[in-house]
Amino acid sequence: MSAVWRVLQLFAFTCICLPALAQGALVVSRSDAPTEPKEAVGPRPIKKRSTNSANVEVYSVRFTSVVTSRFAHTVMSTKALNKANSSQEIFFEVELPKTAFITNFSMEIHGQMYAGEVKEKEKAKKQYDNAVSSGQTAGLVKASGRKMEKFSVSVNIAAQSSVTFTLIYEELLQRKHGKYEILTRVKAEQPVQEFQIQSDIYEPEGITFVEATASFLTNELLPLVEKTITDTTAHISFSPTAEQQRKCPGCDGTLINGDFIIEYDVKREENLGEVQVVNGYFVHFFSPPDLPRVPKNVVFVIDRSGSMSGTKIAQTRDAMIAILKDLHQDDHFGIILFDGKVVHWKHSLTKATEENVAEAITYVKKIKDKGSTNINGAVLSAVQMLVEERKNKKIPERSTDMVILLTDGMPNSGVTNAEQIQENVRSATGGNMALFCLGIGNDVDYSFLDVMCKQNKGLARRIFLGSDVVIQLKGFYEEVSSPLLLEVELRYPDNTVGSVTKNHYSQLFNGSEIIVAGQLDDNNIDNFLVEVFGQGPEEDFQVRGKARVVDWHRIYPEKKYIFGDFIERLWAYLTIQQLLEKSTQQEKDNITDKVLDMSLQYSFVTPLTSMVVTKPETEDGPDSPLIADKLTEEQRQKAERYAARAPTAAVGSRGSSSTRLQTRLRGMSRGVSDVDGDPHFMIELPDREDALCFNINDKPGTIFNLVRDPTSGFVVNGKLVGKKKLIPDNNLQTYFGRFGITHLKLGLRLDVSTHDISVFSNGKRVNLLWSDATHFKDNNMDLKLTNNCHLTVTLRHSVKFMIIRHTKVWKRRHDQQDYLGFYTLDSHHLSALVQGLLGQFYHGVEFEVAGLHPGKVQERLDATMYVKGRTLNVTRQWQKDFSRDVQNGESIPCWFVDNDGRGLIDGKASDYTVSTLFEY
Repeated sequence: MSAVWRVLQLFAFTCICLPALAQGALVVSRSDAPTEPKEAVGPRPIKKRSTNSANVEVYSVRFTSVVTSRFAHTVMSTKALNKANSSQEIFFEVELPKTAFITNFSMEIHGQMYAGEVKEKEKAKKQYDNAVSSGQTAGLVKASGRKMEKFSVSVNIAAQSSVTFTLIYEELLQRKHGKYEILTRVKAEQPVQEFQIQSDIYEPEGITFVEATASFLTNELLPLVEKTITDTTAHISFSPTAEQQRKCPGCDGTLINGDFIIEYDVKREENLGEVQVVNGYFVHFFSPPDLPRVPKNVVFVIDRSGSMSGTKIAQTRDAMIAILKDLHQDDHFGIILFDGKVVHWKHSLTKATEENVAEAITYVKKIKDKGSTNINGAVLSAVQMLVEERKNKKIPERSTDMVILLTDGMPNSGVTNAEQIQENVRSATGGNMALFCLGIGNDVDYSFLDVMCKQNKGLARRIFLGSDVVIQLKGFYEEVSSPLLLEVELRYPDNTVGSVTKNHYSQLFNGSEIIVAGQLDDNNIDNFLVEVFGQGPEEDFQVRGKARVVDWHRIYPEKKYIFGDFIERLWAYLTIQQLLEKSTQQEKDNITDKVLDMSLQYSFVTPLTSMVVTKPETEDGPDSPLIADKLTEEQRQKAERYAARAPTAAVGSRGSSSTRLQTRLRGMSRGVSDVDGDPHFMIELPDREDALCFNINDKPGTIFNLVRDPTSGFVVNGKLVGKKKLIPDNNLQTYFGRFGITHLKLGLRLDVSTHDISVFSNGKRVNLLWSDATHFKDNNMDLKLTNNCHLTVTLRHSVKFMIIRHTKVWKRRHDQQDYLGFYTLDSHHLSALVQGLLGQFYHGVEFEVAGLHPGKVQERLDATMYVKGRTLNVTRQWQKDFSRDVQNGESIPCWFVDNDGRGLIDGKASDYTVSTLFEY
């Protein structure tokens, strides 16, 4: 549910664990940890920081949230004191809602104020870069997280001095499941002297209910939750003393650990909705009461490819069973499963009777994973099913059509080009149905799904891996399961209003709300007429009337401190959010200047702006700026891929906190994938200082796809060769003896064998021998070949790779074969859609290793790996990396996944075979 989120988070790498709250997570620590030595055999962890918590005291944490007609204005203030006799580096971190905009941040240090300033992102970045180049200790502050975004800052505080951090941010609350929610997540380890959560709610149309609860409330704490509710206001506060926070008298542990939740809703008595006007701006809230639901015709399109194996497919089955049980009897539904093939449960829609639902549940229980991912074919099949049903009049005329796609990966079968799939789907739907996409995990291309949904009257939602996947899937379905009106249009007099936000919506769902805001050009409110049109289940919905203006001074005579420009700021917030949601690149280019101007005018930190915070001068140098950015969902997903890449590495039983080795990553480097030997695939993860590896075994002549990027057309295929002489009773060993490399957009092709190299570029062909030492360069490619059998190729705005020919090691073995190794040196220009045995790891992989124990092979460790929703048995091994030492190689420790990498790679090895060396 949408909410104002308040969080106090105390992470494993901190050492002063002090409580904070309300819409944010506070971390305070002293940065003086020594560097830890690396371990040689197991995962190489970053140890916890060590510091003396007596040096820094957080003595006040206050969060005040004022919600005025759904628009939330939150001020978080935290005070800390350095009690040491020397300066201390204090680290402050707060989490806030993804949908919120930071508007202000300041630090008051020893009576001196240091305020943040919102600037154009490029100018802020330039200021940061200048600070770095001049040697200042500048730090980049970014946002990330599953539900919140992190705002972090560290500052050096002099001995016996105090600091006050104040963060302000704003958000428009969204109604979901019939209520608004304000959530305060508190994870504290010590009591704090002044601790307060406070929310004031002002809703002039009236409040129907207010609930306040917390997961940590005991019988003793429950009376401390104070609620004062009138017809149009609510005041909620929670202010336990330091002693009341303690788990026991005299101990340091605190009870304040969990979620503090406020839920409320407002009265809805008018079909026209609620219109408010303040200082030349208006807002219209539309969610009329007692509307009958519109029947829906829905096709569930379920990914059953190999990457869905294990927990993901089991959770999908459970979620689908719950969703099918919730279908209304006047709904019609269909089920399509897909991997490389598209399979229908039935070729026509079925009415949701008890008997049909029971039959569908039996079918869903048997879903098993296999194969690749043909998203294009599956979605088009669902669309065609709905088109045929409506054409043949087998479904109610007044009903709505929708497709719900559930997938965890990227298209790698059938049509794989993202833009082509989007165009195919848009053309097939003809704007006559809604597409909703649920992307499970971080391997999915969320941007691709998001654009495709926006082009087809729907929306995309990320589903995060975890034990609550079923809850997430079912929760999303409940949001869209009961449409009340279709094609809703809200109209206002052209000569009265201007700069109106989006006023046409394809659906109004039960429990939701449509919000429209704009400027008033005419101060005569008598001319402000409102009309709303829509399609209901039996007849058209139409209502018109004059806006009833709220007299704020009469309703709230003693509350003059409510910020009077809230509707103007609500309008600006909503306008920016909707402009940022534009789907096509041309639309985004057209609105960039407007979004930037409004962001600067209203001091919102958006994807086009940054907040620059200048830190106080220290003994080490002059002022150094920090920059707070706002990430897009696509950027946020990429950040999560890397930040969560190494959640833990454990020795002992899984879940045993006493034996877990915590790892926290700050870096953003990508996975480095290569293949060499017979053949050994290795995925090196520099930030984690670890690696994964697996072998592929197949017969000579088999061709595997190693890399395929549908966006650029960059493809690498490799052909296996065997030994020159097969020794009886020995395992057949194969190697890569030839690579076919294509880049469609650049018009390039390389044919690399153990004998020679052929280059096709700009219509010309160049043949090279491995004994040559040459440098070939044109507009699209830079190729360097050394006489030690080392080929390096850089393709313009694309990729850099190395191919090594191995010969020297086999001189004494007449049965051996010369072979090739392929190393990716730089892949960051490749798109998020890149696939292949190597390519799928270019954007990183999340995994956890636990339960280390002596292996079956002497002097090797075995362990359990949790990756992609699967549980695998792995072994600690060493593999050679020749990219830095072509002659001798470098031994790299890695976690070896047996059985051709099954469970680690998407699908199985045979899914990556191709028929020709240059097959796309």
